[in-house]
Amino acid sequence: MIKVNVLSEDKSWSKKIKKKEFFFNNLCKFFPKKFQFVNKKIYLTLLLSNNKNVKKLNKKFRNKNKHTDILSFPFHQKSKKSKEIYLGDIIISFNYMNKPKSSKTSFFKENVAKTFIHGFLHLLNFDHIRKKDYIKMLNEEQKIFRSVQKFIN
Repeated sequence: MIKVNVLSEDKSWSKKIKKKEFFFNNLCKFFPKKFQFVNKKIYLTLLLSNNKNVKKLNKKFRNKNKHTDILSFPFHQKSKKSKEIYLGDIIISFNYMNKPKSSKTSFFKENVAKTFIHGFLHLLNFDHIRKKDYIKMLNEEQKIFRSVQKFIN
């Protein structure tokens, strides 16, 4: 089971997703079985932010002085024999998700779900540096997104 601890530092998120903790935790319940981690307690932290704060974090931790849609910070320390695992942190920028600004809430939620899934896979050590890794990650993203579409719509 996956537990998402949701923090928000931008009030704009509440205009598009009323029950943020409910949204992200239920989203994970629709993940394919191989990503549900049956008989384990999987935790991660999600920070719902904005371009200004994401840019600061991107500069501090990745030495890139620009904003981006998402940052993922996997927690690599594994606990032995524990059924509780902390995957890491994901930060999503509201400004990136809210494009175009006139988009409907359903489109916004789809965009957020796709981005969250992308960040989640990064926490599981997927990457897209090489083409073969990009294709593998993209395939997994699409599988997960197809499984959660029922929940979003």
